[in-house]
Amino acid sequence: MQTVDYSPSELAPEAVERLAHSRFYQRLHRRYAGELALFPVGVPSRAGMEQALDALLAQGMDLSAGLRVLRQLVMERLIQLDCAQHAPLAVVTQAVTQLAEVALDRACCQVRHELDGRHGTPTGPEGQAVPLWIVGMGKFGARELNVSSDIDLIYVYEHEGETAGQPDGRGRISNHEYFARAVKGIYALIGEVTEHGFVFRVDLALRPNGNSGPPAVSLAALEDYLQTQGREWERFAWLKSRVVAPRDTVRSPEVQALRAVVLPFVFRRYLDYSVFDALRSLHRQIREHAAKRSAGHPGRANDVKLSRGGIREIEFTVQLLQVVRGGQFPELRCRPTLEALQRLSRAGLMSAETAEALAQAYTFLRQVEHRIQYLDDQQTHVLPTRDDDLLWIAQTMGYPDCSRFLHQLDAHRELVAEEFDTLLGGNAPPQCSNGHCNGPRALTVASPQEVDDLIAQLPPRLSARVAEWRDHPRVTSLRDETRARLFRLVQRTAQWVADGSVGEEAGVRLINWLEPLLRRESYLALLLERPAVHERLLHLLGAARWPARYLLQHPGVIDELASDAILNDRFIAADFERELALRLASLKTTGEDDDETLLNLLRRAHHAEIFRTLTRDIENRITVEQVADDLSALADSVLRVTVQWCWERLKGRHREHPQFGIIGYGKLGGKELGYGSDLDIVFVFDDDDERAPEVYAALVRKLINWLTVKTGEGDLFEIDTALRPNGNSGLLVTSFDAYAKYQQQRGSNTAWTWEHQAMTRARFVLGSDALREKFDAVREAVISAPRNSEMLRAEIVAMRARLRAAHPARGELFDVKHSPGGMVDVEFAVQYLVLLCSGEHPQLRGNVGNIALLRHAEQAGLLPEGVGRAAADAYRALRRIQHNARLDEASGKIDPQTAAPLRDAVLTLWRAVFGVPGTAEPSPTPGLSAHI
Repeated sequence: MQTVDYSPSELAPEAVERLAHSRFYQRLHRRYAGELALFPVGVPSRAGMEQALDALLAQGMDLSAGLRVLRQLVMERLIQLDCAQHAPLAVVTQAVTQLAEVALDRACCQVRHELDGRHGTPTGPEGQAVPLWIVGMGKFGARELNVSSDIDLIYVYEHEGETAGQPDGRGRISNHEYFARAVKGIYALIGEVTEHGFVFRVDLALRPNGNSGPPAVSLAALEDYLQTQGREWERFAWLKSRVVAPRDTVRSPEVQALRAVVLPFVFRRYLDYSVFDALRSLHRQIREHAAKRSAGHPGRANDVKLSRGGIREIEFTVQLLQVVRGGQFPELRCRPTLEALQRLSRAGLMSAETAEALAQAYTFLRQVEHRIQYLDDQQTHVLPTRDDDLLWIAQTMGYPDCSRFLHQLDAHRELVAEEFDTLLGGNAPPQCSNGHCNGPRALTVASPQEVDDLIAQLPPRLSARVAEWRDHPRVTSLRDETRARLFRLVQRTAQWVADGSVGEEAGVRLINWLEPLLRRESYLALLLERPAVHERLLHLLGAARWPARYLLQHPGVIDELASDAILNDRFIAADFERELALRLASLKTTGEDDDETLLNLLRRAHHAEIFRTLTRDIENRITVEQVADDLSALADSVLRVTVQWCWERLKGRHREHPQFGIIGYGKLGGKELGYGSDLDIVFVFDDDDERAPEVYAALVRKLINWLTVKTGEGDLFEIDTALRPNGNSGLLVTSFDAYAKYQQQRGSNTAWTWEHQAMTRARFVLGSDALREKFDAVREAVISAPRNSEMLRAEIVAMRARLRAAHPARGELFDVKHSPGGMVDVEFAVQYLVLLCSGEHPQLRGNVGNIALLRHAEQAGLLPEGVGRAAADAYRALRRIQHNARLDEASGKIDPQTAAPLRDAVLTLWRAVFGVPGTAEPSPTPGLSAHI
């Protein structure tokens, strides 16, 4: 909080004169001139308030009077700081919030001391003392109270039971009755009006069952209420909740039990768009109430809180985005509005410009609100109708006249209203390409009430599929509201099919996708609220089968379709890892960072990134090679984060940072990962500590479990460690020295040729720079070592023959991977060239992929002119065919005539490298003959 120096002598005469316009300020100086000096100079602080209160009590005031006079002293100081010295908004809101905390703490302690004397301490099932938690809601919970705020409170006690009673057994009452009396006693000290006014108006209407509910509830009763009766609007109320008093319980371990009840109620596991309708309804009621209040009173229309574009609409905008996404993105969970705006911007849910504009509007409107209340200490948010009052507000805000002030006020309110209406779809422009999606209910015909009415409006294939819903238990058991959403969604899909925007196959796949998810109402709400998401989803479902299956396994990723950035961005590892770090930090603050939560956090983040890449792929925004690059970079990031988190949670770790590395082979090593690819990896350590083998073995077991175990969010990767020294019979994690000796054929236990083939595509994925240098040196030594060309040729050709026998090409179709002239032939030819020739041709040592290596080999004269380029082009084309086939869950086999030019280019490469298929002797290529 910004510091503001203050002493009364520093006020200029014109400032003193300006302050005197406030009738409230005048009353304070008339009534409490003798007590004002008791308040320490400067910005009000909790310590200063405690000091002033003790001084008032020392003068003979009781606590009730002392708290009320303290409030007057704080208000006098805030008027001076705000209106004469332009203190930041946070100075005012923090001071009022601290005043409320001090008052509740003192009141609670006194009341409980008195009750304990009469009835004994409330006890729980094991005889333990039962705490009372005073929960501040709304602005109080967010430390944003205004100078005339109510304080919205909910009183919660930990256990039912009864009090200990007097030593002679008298006075024993139930905990329920004890805490009800405590609430009444606290209200008398805080809320009742006396000759000194009140400390705060107290509102308990947000408690379970509202004004008809008990004044204090047990934790078990609160949990039961939230789970069975809690309404959507109450989630917004609890979003900012915080235990505010008594002070000694605020950070006690027992408070975690209350947090564990509230968090799952406010933040749902899945993206939750069902709250949109609830917020629309709540906002409509607020506007209707404001309209009734202003009927016949035009001045009341200028309500800076409740009118269009007011404070409440900023708060709703922020809270809606937090509630919708806070379950999956814990970094969005925070109470203060201004901080939440920054977090929404960092998360990409709001542009930085919009967040800054809303922050400026919020600050402006809150400062205007305070000045309205400074005039007469009234709980109002309506601009005054007296010209002199309005001019005073304008001038204390830094404007020379009312005109300029009102112009700025209107600009802020208009911006807020536009953002709010856009979010709720009130005045939003069409969001989808076909132009028929202006809002969730933009249908040209009435919504059907029954399945048969819906079927009559559908094209043939959709009609036949929806007909299966007549007696489907998932559909017949839906609530009326949910069924209406479902029917509107199908209706809109049918309209788009009819006008040719989407194909009917996509519509049928949407039905197939929706059916298992009908009990997750938030997905229906999302698609209805976001027509652009609905349209893009149909496009993806219609494009291929694998995206449809992936979306069924991970339906929550569809919210990624709401952003246009999904098509234009690429995966950035640093951003991905930073976001995960922020989410972990947020979970730690609420004690939710258990293993299961982190496993699911990793999976959701990974699935969302895969889906973003998939969407760009389907929309032809990136090439097959770029898809592989991004998926490989994502795998690297997931491995880095998972190793870090596992190490931090590893019992018995012997150092702060592990001296540990991961070597990627195969598609991971060559940065050619596809969707669903497993990871070929080898684990090594470079640590002389005698505990190292045991510690790193435990780390690897934990790591593999974190990567492969299936949770409710699925898994991350399948892991294959068969390429480690001695394969599946070898140690799961190896010292780097042992790994190097094995690869470099030092000693009796050495690598096979096929393992050296694999080394051509090996890549250091994770570990220290020093270990990376060691690995790169070993890899270079292995692949560039002198070799007998005839033995190498014979072993690789034999290995190719065994692989072909294991994957025979049946029928007349050409298998793009395994048929002669397919992708495997290219990969084996490149591996042979690297192992045989990289000693004299360093340009072949880099792990740059088959396409680049073929071109390097041709440039080095190891291949006839044009053969390397043609084979590289064929390999790229074969990869694209294989990639598209896998997306549509097809076999990867194509017509031989289509394959002929690609096959011939690859067979020409094979002959140039190995000779004529079936012969024992090679046909040397100029340049290559020197190595044979």
